[in-house]
Amino acid sequence: MTGVTALGPWPGHKVLKAQDVAFTELAGTPAGVVGMPPVVHMPKRGPYAASTARTAALLEGMAVELGPRGWTLTERPGPDLERSAALLREDLDALAVLGNVWAGPLVVTSRGPWSLAAALWLAREERVLSDAGAVRALVDALADGLDLLARRVREAAPHAELVAVLREPSLPDVLGGAVSAASGHDRLPAVDRAAAAAVLERMVGTLRSAGAARVVVHGGARLATRSLDVLAATSADGLGVAAAGVRGSQWEKLAPLVERGTQMWFGLPREHPRKGGPDVPKIARVIHRPWRDVGLPRAGLADVVVHTDTSGAGDQVLGNLQAAAYETRTAVRVAQVLAERAH
Repeated sequence: MTGVTALGPWPGHKVLKAQDVAFTELAGTPAGVVGMPPVVHMPKRGPYAASTARTAALLEGMAVELGPRGWTLTERPGPDLERSAALLREDLDALAVLGNVWAGPLVVTSRGPWSLAAALWLAREERVLSDAGAVRALVDALADGLDLLARRVREAAPHAELVAVLREPSLPDVLGGAVSAASGHDRLPAVDRAAAAAVLERMVGTLRSAGAARVVVHGGARLATRSLDVLAATSADGLGVAAAGVRGSQWEKLAPLVERGTQMWFGLPREHPRKGGPDVPKIARVIHRPWRDVGLPRAGLADVVVHTDTSGAGDQVLGNLQAAAYETRTAVRVAQVLAERAH
């Protein structure tokens, strides 16, 4: 069945209410569509809830604090890290209240290791990405942290089928040597593609060992071909892209992945509320028309997952939960169109 989820980030400050909206909107999907509620992420609660802080709070044996440049590695845990960890606990507590009887797919997201290494700083005011030893330590700490996160989510929602999504919006810059150095005038060297894929593969294996039924690597809004090559080199069950960001020959690169059994996750173009409602067929065509043009079987549309898309847009957040619910309902309707075309 065609899947649908809402990766977020979600608006507002009331986690329990947002998690309730996520379950409500995705629990009663139409025939042919499977709803996949997310563990909500709400960055409007402050810098301690932003995506980088949320993932940094997972690092086992590695502490961070909020410095002038951003989140920075430090020798020992302090109040900044505790605030981020407390907000993550709040998210998992809300999940335990509302998801303890949920028996379907449940999506949990995290920043991937390369986007995290590009965002975090060393104490000497350079990015973690600039130091190979620091990157290795970060990868070790994140692997342990993702293992623990997956187990905590499974404890909070013991009947759910865990689907883990690693989001790598900065991967094109990491692979292309486009991440700025501390000076702002230079760029850090490009990361070798084989090495980048090996690190991601380790995360995929870690999440599977921790009980994830499926692991998805998501490239975000910008689909550089070099990123696609690295993501495709992993054994991930799914590969995520923004549907509107896939161009020409890139669809031809996606086709072999679909044929080998990789599930495609497509972020949908944002539709703002308007009189008469969203143009659902138009949004669906962004996916099914090029899908058909590259010769993929129509029945394969039953295996894709669509989601509301703010991936790669930093922590750009909708104004309120009503808008988030509207976007989620639109995504459900797009999934229904794709499911109908599949059959």
